[in-house]
Amino acid sequence: MMVGRILTSEDCMAEGAEWLAAHEPRFAHALRLTGTPPLRRRPDGFAHLLSAIVSQQVSTHAARAIWGRMEGAGLTTPEAVLAADDETLRAPGLSMQKMRYARALASAGIDFDALRVLPDEEITRILTEVSGIGRWTAEIYAMFSLGRADVFAPADLALQESAKRLFHLPDRPREAAMRRMAADWTPWRTVAAGLLWAYYRVETEREGII
Repeated sequence: MMVGRILTSEDCMAEGAEWLAAHEPRFAHALRLTGTPPLRRRPDGFAHLLSAIVSQQVSTHAARAIWGRMEGAGLTTPEAVLAADDETLRAPGLSMQKMRYARALASAGIDFDALRVLPDEEITRILTEVSGIGRWTAEIYAMFSLGRADVFAPADLALQESAKRLFHLPDRPREAAMRRMAADWTPWRTVAAGLLWAYYRVETEREGII
């Protein structure tokens, strides 16, 4: 398999948003309300994957606070995480479970440079072999740190809630149903997620993603 489109600029996001608006009237409605969603590219590498683990199952505000303390303590490299004792890792706000996940990632030996040229599903396979990294975390990393244009995170609760509101669904779609919906938005599923997060923010006045 070949590596697909990489999102490198706001123009890429605008191209994807225009395609989605032409393809699906509800996205046209969302785009009128939100404007083109931002690129939100982040660097790749260990620290940014660890940050995604820190963000699991906590609010965006809490995730930012914990990660800020992790950065302040210098706990952003594999060497620093493996050298830290429980008290040092607990101080920024990591639970025992997330301490285990951080150490698992630090000892996994992932070749982050190699991930840049692998197909999306291969990235997910490699990352989810690490304890504590599920599909959501792998997909978020592929979207934001690697800039993949056609990745979606169907387990994301904000995406599910936004889809329910935008498409006037009776219930919030679960992961499997959300994945089926998103299949129709290829090859711009990452941009579709950006539109849904932006729509969520407009509808709820809350951030859906850090």
